[in-house]
Amino acid sequence: MSSLPLLIEPQQLEAELDNPELLLVDLSRQSQYVQVHIPGAIWLDYGTITAMHKPVMGLLPDEQHLSRVLSASGMTEDKHVVAYDEEGGGKAARLIWTLHALGHTKTSLLNGGLISWYKEDHPLSADVVEPQPSVYIASLKHPEVIADANYILPRLNDGSIQLLDARSAAEYDGSKRYADKGGHIPGAIRYEWTDAMDQQHNMRLLPDEQLQARLTSLGFDKDHEIITYCQTHHRSALSYVMLKHLGFEKVRGYHGSWSEWGNRSDTPVEV
Repeated sequence: MSSLPLLIEPQQLEAELDNPELLLVDLSRQSQYVQVHIPGAIWLDYGTITAMHKPVMGLLPDEQHLSRVLSASGMTEDKHVVAYDEEGGGKAARLIWTLHALGHTKTSLLNGGLISWYKEDHPLSADVVEPQPSVYIASLKHPEVIADANYILPRLNDGSIQLLDARSAAEYDGSKRYADKGGHIPGAIRYEWTDAMDQQHNMRLLPDEQLQARLTSLGFDKDHEIITYCQTHHRSALSYVMLKHLGFEKVRGYHGSWSEWGNRSDTPVEV
């Protein structure tokens, strides 16, 4: 089980469905889960793995909250978590980023999620799986995968970081605004999360060589620390997993993202 990759294909997952070391987590809408899901998958409410301090959304919850949520899901330290959703992977990737922050690296994202699984005729079930509660103590063991405004601000102009903005063009240029301020973090490079998806192959990530070529053309390199962000670190969580899958070692996710940056009075913006 330890050999499972960070990005797992449906046929690889199907071969592991009966493995007791696997914890298969569905972060789709509950109505979708009840209708159909991958056999053996438990449902996890995406809202339980994020926190808010309005107007800032998409924050990382505290350790006590995460301990309760993950224990209720049946998480244990030896489980290999495979996460998926119905919308391209953002919610599932956010769970993986959260687990990485906790030092739980036995994780995989189902490439294409429920879309690729369903369209390629893998088995489905409507039987609701009740998690078997466990005792999981969440501890923030790897804060180096986390960023916030206070981390970014002193590093904006020293050349040590690169910023990947996973939002739409309209959000990036400020014409569409979901915070007090519109625009983007100075120097941020836009690579919209959906641009990394292969629409012709059931919402998988594009082939590695295409992703790497695009990132290189945009100026991203593995020598820099890369910080991904969007509005709430939902879309940009997929960007985080993409970069880790491609071998970028120094990657952080900005929880709070633009809902924090765009609502603070001390943060500069570009449009």
